[in-house]
Amino acid sequence: MKALLVLVVLLLGAAVVADRVGEGIAEERVAAQVAQRGGLAGPPSVDITGFPFLTQALRGRYDEVRVSLTAEQLGQPAGTTADVSLRGVQLPLADALSGSVQEVPVDRIDGAATLSYALLAAQLPGGTTLAPEGGGVRVTRTVQVLGRDFPLTAAGTVGLAGQDLVVDVDEAAAAGVDVPDAVVDRAADLLDFRYPVPALPFGLQLTGVRAAPDGVHVAVEATGTVLRG
Repeated sequence: MKALLVLVVLLLGAAVVADRVGEGIAEERVAAQVAQRGGLAGPPSVDITGFPFLTQALRGRYDEVRVSLTAEQLGQPAGTTADVSLRGVQLPLADALSGSVQEVPVDRIDGAATLSYALLAAQLPGGTTLAPEGGGVRVTRTVQVLGRDFPLTAAGTVGLAGQDLVVDVDEAAAAGVDVPDAVVDRAADLLDFRYPVPALPFGLQLTGVRAAPDGVHVAVEATGTVLRG
């Protein structure tokens, strides 16, 4: 009986090892196919979730494939990243291993793209800084009104207008300078800005936005996607 238990444990251990090894190989192949069919500049970081992996591989359908994309892979400026989950990925393992994949149907994709504050600030006049504050964004910048420079700090909300990220300043104050309210109000309008969010892979659409510690997170999703390259 003891010998049988040891044998069962060894077999289970071997199965787990085989499952993990197979997953590692598959993740590499899936990453290559996602890059090629998704029009990416390079293979992304891929994590196939769920256990056991081999049962998913045998049926050629993966419940969830998590993909992390860098700015370089997205072909976007530094400070742009994306983390998305591909759900219901149909990719026969034999096709992936042989390189004969023509298309990759995906039931649903969701996740978020992150635009760093440094990236957004770089789109604005020199000296502008952005930082998270109270669920919104704090904008600091020197603006010129009536021929004079005024250092301003303002609280803004983030939102979406079509494909544009919009920061709308609703409260501004001169930084340590006695400035008439009318001048501050006029200058505050100069702090509002839009940033056209670049086209994202996989047919992703923008669905929401929020300020986070590492940047502005733009929620994205797509349904019924077929990756063809």
